[in-house]
Amino acid sequence: MKITCGVCPHLCSLDEHQTGLCRARSNEEGKIIPINYGLLTSIALDPIEKKPLMRFNPGSKILSVGSFGCNLKCQFCQNHEISMSSKEKSNTRYVSPEDLVMAAVDLIPRKNIGIAYTYNEPLVGYEYVRDCSKLAKEKGLKNVVVTNGCFLREPMKEIMPLIDAFNIDLKGFTNEFYKKIGGDLETVKDFIALAAESSHVEVTTLIIPDENDRVEEIESLSKFIASINVNIPLHISRFFPCYKMQDKSPTEVKKVYRLADIARKKLKYVYEGNC
Repeated sequence: MKITCGVCPHLCSLDEHQTGLCRARSNEEGKIIPINYGLLTSIALDPIEKKPLMRFNPGSKILSVGSFGCNLKCQFCQNHEISMSSKEKSNTRYVSPEDLVMAAVDLIPRKNIGIAYTYNEPLVGYEYVRDCSKLAKEKGLKNVVVTNGCFLREPMKEIMPLIDAFNIDLKGFTNEFYKKIGGDLETVKDFIALAAESSHVEVTTLIIPDENDRVEEIESLSKFIASINVNIPLHISRFFPCYKMQDKSPTEVKKVYRLADIARKKLKYVYEGNC
């Protein structure tokens, strides 16, 4: 019997043992489960600024973990080796929520403040984020999620109160651009607004030449963020050729700075990245 996964706008209708577009959620015995639960492909102690989070505990570090899978299909993905991978093709090791939190606690002497769920798209396996975050909170640790934000409101309400900070990728600000990457702009906008109700939020936009680099688009994007809170930091980042966009040139540095200046007309905190 087919079961619908209600985590993101794809609403994948899955037969028994069938996996969704994200490669991380499957219909098993009539229930949608995250098959990447606890299966980590990456783990590292990173500076908090690398998430990037510039106005959340600056100067600290955070234990960063990732699995496999993503519900978008960005041709410019910098972590495509894991985000576009599957359980069968990924090199993983199982780490229980208890063991992960214990590892995070052990790293407190090295300036660790908590756990960041990142690298791939962590919310395709939001149940692991939820379970780890609950335990982390009990130990006084911070929880950070780095996400594309293309997820439906109802399932995300379960984890929002547990997350101290989000960095959310706002890939562009047109429906056409989001169609190219298999996402939905309005869903992401709603996610940003919801996250900002209870958590520290920063937003990142990667500027890709001739794709999402129009002045008018950044004007609209920054106006939207400001309508939620003018204090939400925006990271305007420079694109470099990767994955299926090897034919593109890197974004001109002057273009990044120009667009950042445009965004500053609406927002208090704007940061140039990768320049």
